[in-house]
Amino acid sequence: MEHRKLEETEFRFGEYGPGYMARGPRTDFGVVRLRPGDDAENHYHAHIEETFVGLEGEATLWVDGRESYTVRPGELYRMDPGEQHYFVNEGDAVFRALFVKAPYNPKDGVKVPWTPGDPAPELAPAPQAPAGPAA
Repeated sequence: MEHRKLEETEFRFGEYGPGYMARGPRTDFGVVRLRPGDDAENHYHAHIEETFVGLEGEATLWVDGRESYTVRPGELYRMDPGEQHYFVNEGDAVFRALFVKAPYNPKDGVKVPWTPGDPAPELAPAPQAPAGPAA
């Protein structure tokens, strides 16, 4: 059994960014916090799906640099492996969202330099199915 408190989450960049509440062994749970004007860099995961649930405020979620969505409290967005995702808080209130990443793999993250206004980024390669047992 593991126990954590949301208010004790430490964020990657001090007052903002992703903050993990629990890491592995099968799933990551955390919170992303963005102050007005903050963003979270564009990236994707080759084998991990990542789900976000809005908790507070609003932020724009860009998918593959082509479509944007306004994430609000109580809304869920699930990213498949290979889908690029970029968040930016364009509002005047703090944004927070719960995130869940599975399966656990702390090395599965690919940064793709991109921000709104740039040409659309190259899409991620199609995810490869995990290798099965040898015949």
